[in-house]
Amino acid sequence: MSRSILIVFSLCLAFLPNLQAQKNTLRLILEKQGPWMDSILNKVDRYQVQIIYTQIDRDANNFPSFRSYTYNLDTNLYYYPASTVKMPVAFLALEKLNQIKVEGLSKYSPMHTGAGRPPQTSVSEDTSAENGQPSIANYIKKIFLVSDNDAYNRLYEFLGQEYLNKQLWNKGYKRSRIIHRLSVPGFDVESNRYTNPITFFDTLGKPIFQQGQVMSAAFPRLNLRKQLQGKGYIEGDSTLINQPFDFLNRNYVGLEELHDMLKAVLFPEAVRPDQRFDLTEADYKFLYKCMSAYPRESTHPAYPEHAEEDNYVKFLLFGDKKPPMTIPNNIRIFNKVGLAYGFLSDVAYIVDFENGVEFMVAASIRVNNDEIFNDGKYEYDEIGLPFLGKVGQAIYVHELQRPKLVRPVLAKFKAEDGE
Repeated sequence: MSRSILIVFSLCLAFLPNLQAQKNTLRLILEKQGPWMDSILNKVDRYQVQIIYTQIDRDANNFPSFRSYTYNLDTNLYYYPASTVKMPVAFLALEKLNQIKVEGLSKYSPMHTGAGRPPQTSVSEDTSAENGQPSIANYIKKIFLVSDNDAYNRLYEFLGQEYLNKQLWNKGYKRSRIIHRLSVPGFDVESNRYTNPITFFDTLGKPIFQQGQVMSAAFPRLNLRKQLQGKGYIEGDSTLINQPFDFLNRNYVGLEELHDMLKAVLFPEAVRPDQRFDLTEADYKFLYKCMSAYPRESTHPAYPEHAEEDNYVKFLLFGDKKPPMTIPNNIRIFNKVGLAYGFLSDVAYIVDFENGVEFMVAASIRVNNDEIFNDGKYEYDEIGLPFLGKVGQAIYVHELQRPKLVRPVLAKFKAEDGE
């Protein structure tokens, strides 16, 4: 063996431990939570855990740089994203308003939804709004404050299935498929392609923009593994069907793409222009406030039933806590969660203003021990929520101890002045 080959071989051997250390960083952080956490991580097929942890460092000008670590991330594995799909829908609703460019039209304009064909329904009032009128702004508040399904459905209808997905694909988020409303009876694959007529009004009640019913073209298939899952499912009230549950015509947004969409809104200056959403400075401030707010902080809409549940839709870091539960003032979580069919997900940017900590984390887990879907028997409280809480805690403790050359300036995320 020549001397030059020996040198190259030696360099490769010296580099391998560094690669291995980087590969295992996230697993080592999580294992500090003890044997219970390790028992979940070791059962990959059962729990289908996927995690992304992103470190953020700042330069002297406060410009962020990112380094991500993953555990069991699989962009070809199907998981049900549930309500996390509401996040890109909220972003795109604001983007579409900006691109319509109609004078007087804004996210606060009264928005009335008609019914073009069954089983569509109409809406022309919103008793939770200060003025009693539905609007893009109030729907977005509901999405982030309590993950309201109807609010998502109305924004889905404003966007239309084809427009919604093409906008995401054009930004490079090609592992996305948002093709149906949530938790509303009567809609099938075909009827979800049709979206309602919508009219926006000015403050005097005069129509300023109208959009008729839209029919979207068929969506392309995604080549994903495990779009058939489990050994059975409940159909109707109690009929057990002994065959796998079919997710082929269900929503999907990859965990990595959700992470990147959130990053694009929180740090637009740090991503390519083609990946950004078309938002104004006012839109960003509005979103930062909505994404990080707790139900007790909102008057319109108001949620007194969740006044003592700051973690109601904050699973990472606090998912294992029981009410009454108040998150410390120095911590804010900008996130969107999902929970359905035994799948739990959370994609978040977590900030500790007092200690100068910031990081991103996205995680998902499936808890369905009996492998039956739609039976209501999922281990959310026993496994799913504690797992996500402990994932956030492990990474937060690591971040508290991780040295940083520059302390971040996080003033823009103190969203008190958001609209």
